Amino acid sequence: MKRRNFLSAVGSGVVAASAGSLSQTALAATPSGSGPVKLGLLFSQSGAMANNESLLKDISLMTIDQINAKGGVMGRKVEGVVVDPASDWPMYAQMSKQLILSEKVAAIFGCWTSVSRKSVLPVVEAQDSLLFYPLHFEGEEQSKNVVYLNSPPSSSVLPAVEYLMTPQGGEAKRFFMVGSDYVWPRTINKMLKGYLKTKGVPESAIREQYVPFSHSNFQSIVRDIKAFAAQPGGQAIVVLTVVGDSIPAMFKEAINQGIRATDIPILGLDVVDSDLEGLDTAPLAGHLSCWCYFQNIDTPANRQLKSDWASYVKAKQLKHRPDMVIDPMVSTVMGIQLWAQAATKAKSFEPAAVRKAMAGMAVADPAGYIAKMDATNQYLWRGTMIGSINAKQGFDILWKSKDIVAPVPYSPFVKA
Repeated sequence: MKRRNFLSAVGSGVVAASAGSLSQTALAATPSGSGPVKLGLLFSQSGAMANNESLLKDISLMTIDQINAKGGVMGRKVEGVVVDPASDWPMYAQMSKQLILSEKVAAIFGCWTSVSRKSVLPVVEAQDSLLFYPLHFEGEEQSKNVVYLNSPPSSSVLPAVEYLMTPQGGEAKRFFMVGSDYVWPRTINKMLKGYLKTKGVPESAIREQYVPFSHSNFQSIVRDIKAFAAQPGGQAIVVLTVVGDSIPAMFKEAINQGIRATDIPILGLDVVDSDLEGLDTAPLAGHLSCWCYFQNIDTPANRQLKSDWASYVKAKQLKHRPDMVIDPMVSTVMGIQLWAQAATKAKSFEPAAVRKAMAGMAVADPAGYIAKMDATNQYLWRGTMIGSINAKQGFDILWKSKDIVAPVPYSPFVKA
């Protein structure tokens, strides 16, 4: 759905604001006040996305605590305002408006799926606020009111597919695409089809299938995958773009029907360690994912982050695994640190001033890189990695980029 069409679908009541409300929001974001500076934490604590988004909420609060322990930002305490959109896409829009106009937050950190981001986008644009978005996604978007903390497909998906097409990666020649039925999987697959066309892959070597959110019965789809893989034409792989609780459901069925990475590799583009909890991952060993971070990367900064998180989980008696950190958690931490640096540089919490200060700004990445904000858009330059599921409900790193990679917001392959 195009962004302007989505604005009409959400309804003017969600996004409209009077000039007076906007002025009050801007005034609340100046450094002259004495009260806490508020950050909105727009992460679902219930519904299909709760398992992952609750991790982002809690590591946000941990990072805010760390900033406050060092004196806050410009002498002001930072306060995280937590709301629960309950994995309901229109609620993300309603609650983002509440955070901006009622809570007067200086910025919002939130969303997982692209449809939730698309819901919030017209709100932050109407209010000239900032949304820091921590997921890799389909690209094809550029807004001055969104800070894109993770990688577009040019930096993550395409390198992973290219790797699978090499002799080292198994020489993939045929592609079965399974996704949840919304903008991210459909755009990714459209892009991949354009990319594969440039590589000489015929349309007959590509299959595409979509399921609703929270879909759990993958029996027929896995049977179709096995039948597709049995046909002539070369090595078949699965490009998986289902999200939320559909991920473990798909993997359980893959195990049930005996799909192994040695026969039909699965590239799970949204799969993180938390999706593997409760699964016997020994039969899943070798299936792949691609992100900017996997927790097995061995750097001093990552060891410190994992230690901090383990201590925080135990001290707060949270239900999360203390030994698990996933990519969007790291992106969220980097985003909050970036916001604090930019506000300090700008000597203001006002979104326009923070936005201007961020251009070209660097931030340390626990993955071992120095990430930087693009000087002409609000995409963050990140490194990228390909990980392989191991028997311990985690990932081993197969490949990583030598340095950070320039993001390409709009792919030439969408119309290829």
